[in-house]
Amino acid sequence: MDNYKVALDAIFHALSDPTRRAVVHRLGAGPATVSELSAPFDMALPSFMKHMRVLEEAGLVSSSKSGRVRTCTLERDRLAAAERWFEEQRALWSSRYENLDKLLDQLQGDGNGS
Repeated sequence: MDNYKVALDAIFHALSDPTRRAVVHRLGAGPATVSELSAPFDMALPSFMKHMRVLEEAGLVSSSKSGRVRTCTLERDRLAAAERWFEEQRALWSSRYENLDKLLDQLQGDGNGS
């Protein structure tokens, strides 16, 4: 559970920045070089690389280097961990709302003399 929580903390931290979310979105279409990924952003390459390091440390992105070209790939399994967390939260709250609906129905039934 602790490793799961630590991994989620790193993933949500990485996704808290709009630049990093845009990179993840772009990589959803397929691998890309660092140059391709950094092109839409008005920032120096060292600043962009800091964002890439955060994504790599969270395990959301991996990269490989061939000569002078670094190609990045989205690690979909790590992104799926965040999706599972949202699904768990959705199920928990859905159950709570169902219980609240049942209680309200019961209270309304009691008030109507039935």
